[in-house]
Amino acid sequence: MKYRCVIFDLDGTLADTVSDIACAMNRALSAAGFSPVNESEYPGMVGWGVKKLAWLTLPESGRDEETTAHIAAEAGRIYNENPLVRTRAYPGIEGMLGALASKKIKTAVLSNKSDETARAVVNGLFGPGAFAVIRGALPGIPLKPDPQAVWEILAELDLAPGDAVFAGDSEIDVKTARNAGCFPLGVSWGYRPRKALEEAGAALVIDGPGELLGLINRGALYRYL
Repeated sequence: MKYRCVIFDLDGTLADTVSDIACAMNRALSAAGFSPVNESEYPGMVGWGVKKLAWLTLPESGRDEETTAHIAAEAGRIYNENPLVRTRAYPGIEGMLGALASKKIKTAVLSNKSDETARAVVNGLFGPGAFAVIRGALPGIPLKPDPQAVWEILAELDLAPGDAVFAGDSEIDVKTARNAGCFPLGVSWGYRPRKALEEAGAALVIDGPGELLGLINRGALYRYL
């Protein structure tokens, strides 16, 4: 079977975004009188959306609904204003995307960032039109690992779950892929260790964009995935 689409996670998969996320969240924490969190701790906490990140960065005494919502809203506001200060695409991503396009394989992005911010980051890094669909968090649509957003993307592309690979760097993405019925592809260059991806059920873990690029260039994607 040859796959016709790859849906990518954003943070830790297409781009290294953690410094800008940490900066925004720490500014929000400090403004509310809480201690900032060391940036080195953020890779293990991102991926669930801004509200969960706010909850994780707050001390237990501050994890009430009102405080969490306030920190999340303030961090989201700060981040939306400055999402591309230190954020960079990972090496090899643009070449991989070009190879996918040359093989007529559709690409999409699904992030738990706000929809506005996801579009700003993706378009700022790769330019408008690099992906067929870009989708972030929207009101009324559950966040990953719920499969609803994946199914909506596939419907927009006139594809079925079995046509798609879902690629990401976290257990959230692997679970999303499995919940949606897509091929669960882990990437080891992001924010979670390979072991976490394998334990979550990744069918394959690649160590660099060039590895997928090599499969595509050899016309072997359908055999390996």
